[in-house]
Amino acid sequence: MLGERGWWWLWISCPGLGFARIRALRAVAQAHQVTLADLWSWPLLRLQAALRWPDSLMARVESYRLRKGMSPSLLVPDNALFPLDQDWPISFDLLKRPPLAVHWSGRKQCWPALSAQKAVAVVGTRRPSDHGCRMARALGECLARAGWPVVSGLAEGIDAASHHGCLAAGGLPVGVLGTPLDRVYPPEHEALQAQVESAGLLLSEWPCGARVQRSNFALRNRLLVSVSCALVVVECPETSGSLLSAQIARTQNCPVWVVPGDALRWSCKGSNGLLQEGATPLLSPESLLDVLGPGPLAAARTASMPLERSRSSSERNPSLLRCVDQGLTLEQLSAALSCSPTQVAHELLQLELEGVIEPKPGLRWRSV
Repeated sequence: MLGERGWWWLWISCPGLGFARIRALRAVAQAHQVTLADLWSWPLLRLQAALRWPDSLMARVESYRLRKGMSPSLLVPDNALFPLDQDWPISFDLLKRPPLAVHWSGRKQCWPALSAQKAVAVVGTRRPSDHGCRMARALGECLARAGWPVVSGLAEGIDAASHHGCLAAGGLPVGVLGTPLDRVYPPEHEALQAQVESAGLLLSEWPCGARVQRSNFALRNRLLVSVSCALVVVECPETSGSLLSAQIARTQNCPVWVVPGDALRWSCKGSNGLLQEGATPLLSPESLLDVLGPGPLAAARTASMPLERSRSSSERNPSLLRCVDQGLTLEQLSAALSCSPTQVAHELLQLELEGVIEPKPGLRWRSV
């Protein structure tokens, strides 16, 4: 027997039903004081009279209902968050296009901070200047040490630098993906994505196996902003998706901070333009913390700070370095060391953060 979450999952999985039509379905249920389970058993003509959907769509709904049966059995993903769940961010429902579900992987205890918008988003171009990369990494480190979850999109450039900084400081990174959880984009970020999942949280609007579309990467920006209390644009050109994030932030009364950039550099024209429009200049990570104060994880970080540094990854696993020097891929490293790809990815990322190795194309690395 399906519970309330099961009926929600059943309806939103129906072909042709997006957020607007699911909203209409819920409105009908509320108007008639019935549940989604009750609507499932309504005769087609009654359902059509109440919803006034096109005949072609009603035919798809009816075909779906007949295929599932009147007493459907459906496996609801454990890692799916729905609007009726306690940890669902209310800010999602205020969007023009709210998600119907969010799929996540990592530490479930991250959700209360995100639901309360107690996180900071750091975004920017995929091809930043050295200054932009250094600033993004410094922001990630500084925010993590102050107890703030660091949210970004796991793209190349600014996103990756902010996540690396957060991880280096032992913080809680949150990656909002433009792909399903079972896909890594770009492929070179397999190690980084695995580490973000281990230390924090990955979330995606799309279920595993879903087709990846270019528009997905722009759509994720609204979720990234919705779980944050501040947005920092480090560096971006005039055609960047970061400008969309800033626009969404303004509609949600989320403060926008911008790092001033080289006025003659193409990758800074969009972010400098935000400053002209009234965004707050960010000259140092510390100035952001002067306004935000300590984050929701500050007390827990203080209580759990280690007394001494642990050995470096290179000291713990010299055989990994030897294999890296042989030019092995992640899959080959996993086989050679008899470890899972996730374990190897974790160690590789630590070596990257320590400046011992650097990534190469084709999921390979080399010693620095």
